[in-house]
Amino acid sequence: MTRLAPGQRRPGRLRRTLLAVLVAAAVVVPVSAAASARVPAPAPVEFTGSATPAERYAANRAGLAEAARMAEEAGRTGRADRLRAMAAGGSAQFLAFDGRGDGRAVEVLGDLATADRVAVLVPGSDTTLDTYQRFRAGAVALQERLRAEHPGSAVVAWLGYDTPGTVSPAVLTTGRADDAAAGLGDFMDLLQRFGPAGARHSLLCHSYGSVVCARTETGPAVDDLALFGSPGTGAARADELPTSARVWAGRGSGDWIAEVPHVRFAGLGFGTDPVDPSFGARPFAAGTAGHSDYLKPGTESLESLARIVLGGGSEEGRG
Repeated sequence: MTRLAPGQRRPGRLRRTLLAVLVAAAVVVPVSAAASARVPAPAPVEFTGSATPAERYAANRAGLAEAARMAEEAGRTGRADRLRAMAAGGSAQFLAFDGRGDGRAVEVLGDLATADRVAVLVPGSDTTLDTYQRFRAGAVALQERLRAEHPGSAVVAWLGYDTPGTVSPAVLTTGRADDAAAGLGDFMDLLQRFGPAGARHSLLCHSYGSVVCARTETGPAVDDLALFGSPGTGAARADELPTSARVWAGRGSGDWIAEVPHVRFAGLGFGTDPVDPSFGARPFAAGTAGHSDYLKPGTESLESLARIVLGGGSEEGRG
């Protein structure tokens, strides 16, 4: 038998140790998913390909109002209040809305008809209609930062998939991301029809949302793809992703995701760390951001992401 140096572990034992950590996390009761009871709501509106943003906004505002009424009647007053907040007094712009269960929503901040810089935010785990305002706050902060420099900007908050719970088996696999990727790809194609020719589109992907974006075939529909707070993508290198976009990666010094093992074994985990130089992404400065802080006003991470959306992005050194 080959003798190991003192302190050296066998590769198989290390893999088993890391896998045990992953499995232990996965089998903890998935609090977020289990605690989310089904909520009654109308079926989402089905639109034809020719439906304009204005037509979609009007129909989904009506759907929001009906979902709030049904939630109230079912005794889900908390959900009803959150839906009314989303309606924003009748001025909200939702391209899609589904109030059933944890829910889905795609909201536009800005005017797609004139925007030549469009950012699409893709959220991570535990983002539902019940936590939507937290997700939306980041979209609002980004929109305000973009418009301060470039009025022809819009931000889309894309809660277009069933996010996994932070503590659940699903958050350790690509299953939810695989299901979401086709829908996100179709949405990016649709988005191009709503705006001016030559508009720049960016995907900004947080946490588990980076797994979704990394599995989305974007073609020429996306110019930049930014991964932040990412646990990995399931790919070993950026050039393996199904996109021709510039791929960026950043992580704040206060983000706990850095402690997640970057392994992929037996279908669990996501492999190479996107901020590792070996992944090949363009690094961007994220300052001291914690896992939920990347889009907070005044942060270095928000500034970097805004620069990427506007077509720049100051690449850091990799040494």
